[in-house]
Amino acid sequence: MDSPRPLKRRRVSNPNLTTHPAAAPTANSPPPDPQNDPLLTHATHVLATEAAALAHITNLYLTSPPARTSLRAAVHCILTSQRAGGRLIACGVGKSAYIAQKLTATCKSLGIAAGFLHACEAVHGDLGDIRGERDVLLFVSFSGRTPELMGLLPHVPVGTRVIALTGHTEAGECGLLAGRTQEDGGEGSGRSSGILLPAPVLEREVLSFGVAAPTTSTTVALAVADMLALTVAGEMHGGRMGEVFKRNHPGGAIGVEGRETTRKQRQRKRKGGEEGVVPELPTPCVSASDDG
Repeated sequence: MDSPRPLKRRRVSNPNLTTHPAAAPTANSPPPDPQNDPLLTHATHVLATEAAALAHITNLYLTSPPARTSLRAAVHCILTSQRAGGRLIACGVGKSAYIAQKLTATCKSLGIAAGFLHACEAVHGDLGDIRGERDVLLFVSFSGRTPELMGLLPHVPVGTRVIALTGHTEAGECGLLAGRTQEDGGEGSGRSSGILLPAPVLEREVLSFGVAAPTTSTTVALAVADMLALTVAGEMHGGRMGEVFKRNHPGGAIGVEGRETTRKQRQRKRKGGEEGVVPELPTPCVSASDDG
């Protein structure tokens, strides 16, 4: 008896599969034309939007008398606090909290006494970080009316100076400064309690990118925070700012570079004899970054 012939498999077409998949780009492939590549168009639009926002905030502090007055007032306020043994307390919630943390870390590395206060933890005991008139409380909030920060205001110690880094250009529009007088920026004007540090953007993120995720606004806030920290440090230390930073940052790639620079400077000063060697310090393992 003949054995049964095997059944032929029917070929089933899958509309989701392409017969000839597109080849992946190789090293020799020509670069895609950004004018016709939606991915690159979208990506560079983000960069261009944030660059334009930074150019706008630079021009604001160059040309706007109120913005310049506010910056002077904030710097003098912090300097007065530092000289009295106080600290700059940066406070925020959400993405703005990360900006406040970065400001705090930058200040510490530049020899400015500072601390970070999370708005939610503040009302659960961390208000003890604020010691009244000696300290300055700096809020980071684009809207200037973040509920967690607004709810914290009634519990801030009497006499504590408040700076609000927000998207406003007028102090009267900022909820965090409601009822507080605006500093005039003078060296002796130490009794007013509210200072606006403007950080506006040209266009809200939802219009720029179709989503309200803090991006352009946090980029501008970070730049203004860096401006504040470096300006205060420059007034505090003058030409010694680099020396102070080097002393406070011995770890990571920055620390290694600093020690190498010091070693070369010492070698240049030696007039003769065997060159000395500066011992290499170990990088602290608790650092989360090589660059600091």
